[in-house]
Amino acid sequence: MNIRPLGERVLVERIEQEEKTSSGIIIPDTAKEKPMEGRIVATGSGARDENGKIQPLEVKKGDRVLFAKWGGTEVKLGNKEYLIMKESDILAIVDAA
Repeated sequence: MNIRPLGERVLVERIEQEEKTSSGIIIPDTAKEKPMEGRIVATGSGARDENGKIQPLEVKKGDRVLFAKWGGTEVKLGNKEYLIMKESDILAIVDAA
């Protein structure tokens, strides 16, 4: 199944965090918080400005991003869970350094 977000929306797949702390303690599923980091899977065409011209998005497919904790709408496609959110809900792009 393919999905293409509309307008300024993006499809994000959450990146799961480590199940152990740096000291080696294993974190159970019930104590883990939902990750606030993800990878862009698909993007819309962009937002329209007041003149009707499409402004391209700053993020692109494959970018690692940080997003607001409660941002986006959860959707399930097949056996995977994704978030659909506006680009404005994305806080930062994570660059691999």
